[in-house]
Amino acid sequence: MASKITDIDVLKKSAIQFRREILEVLTLAGSGHPGGSLSAVEILIALYFYKMNHRPASPHWADRDRLIISKGHVTPVVYVTLANCGYFPKEELKTFRKLGTRLQGHVHTKVPGVEFNTGSLGHGLSVANGLALGAKMLKKDFKTYCLLGDGEIQEGSVWEAAMTAAHYHLNNLCAIIDYNKVQENGPVNEIKNIEPLKDKWVSFGWHVIVVDGHNFKELMAALDEFDTIPAKPTVIIANTIKGKGISFMEGQAKWHGKAPNKEQLQQALAELDKEVKA
Repeated sequence: MASKITDIDVLKKSAIQFRREILEVLTLAGSGHPGGSLSAVEILIALYFYKMNHRPASPHWADRDRLIISKGHVTPVVYVTLANCGYFPKEELKTFRKLGTRLQGHVHTKVPGVEFNTGSLGHGLSVANGLALGAKMLKKDFKTYCLLGDGEIQEGSVWEAAMTAAHYHLNNLCAIIDYNKVQENGPVNEIKNIEPLKDKWVSFGWHVIVVDGHNFKELMAALDEFDTIPAKPTVIIANTIKGKGISFMEGQAKWHGKAPNKEQLQQALAELDKEVKA
C-alpha cells in the first residue's frame, strides 16, 4: 500500500517538483493543458500521497480507493502524479502526446492507475456514483473520489449525478471541485454563473466543505472530515488559481490548452526555483 505522507514541508516540496515536471512534459510535447493541471497539483498530491489507499504495484487491487478524473484533459498533472507514485517509469513522461504512446491527451485505462476514460466533460460524477453504489452493494469499504472542473459543472449531467448520489446516501463518495474560476473561453462566472456554489450543493443534499485548494492542511482536514460524514455524499470546493505558481499563467484563460515554449519554460522554472529558496 502506498505510504502516507503527513509532513507538510515534504508535500510542499513535492508540489514544486510536480509543477516543474508538468511544465517540462508540456514543453517537450508542444501541447497540453498547463492551467488546469497546475491548479490541481495539491489536490492530487493530497489524494495519492496522504489519503487514498492504493497499490501502484497492483493497480487493479480490488480494495483500492478509486479516483475518477472527470476533468480528463488535465493529463499532465495526472501522469506526473502517477509516475511519481510508481505506476509507471518517470522516463515514460517524455512520450506524452507522442504518436503511439499510452500517455495521450485525455486519461484512459491503458495507463496504470487510471480508472475510467474521460475527457468529454460532465460524465465523471455519474461513473463515480456507480462505483460508490457498487461498493455498498458488495459491502466493500473502498472510497470513491471524483475530480471535477468548475466550468464542467455548468453541464446538467453533473447535477443529475449530484441528485442521484444524495438519493442513494453515498457517504463513500467525495467529489472535489477544482474551482480555479477560469475555463477555456474566459472567467467561469461570466460565461455561466455557478454561484452560489456551496448553497447549490447543500440544496442537492451534499455535505459541503470549502477550502483553499493550495493549502495542504485544509485539504487533508477536509479529506479526513469526509470519512466522518454519515448518510450523504461530500463535496470539497477547492478554491484554486488557474496556472498556479507561474506568474504569466495565473488566472489566464489562454493557457487552457497552450504549452509553454522553451523560453517560457525557463522563466517558469526560474520562478519555481525562487519558491524553493524562499
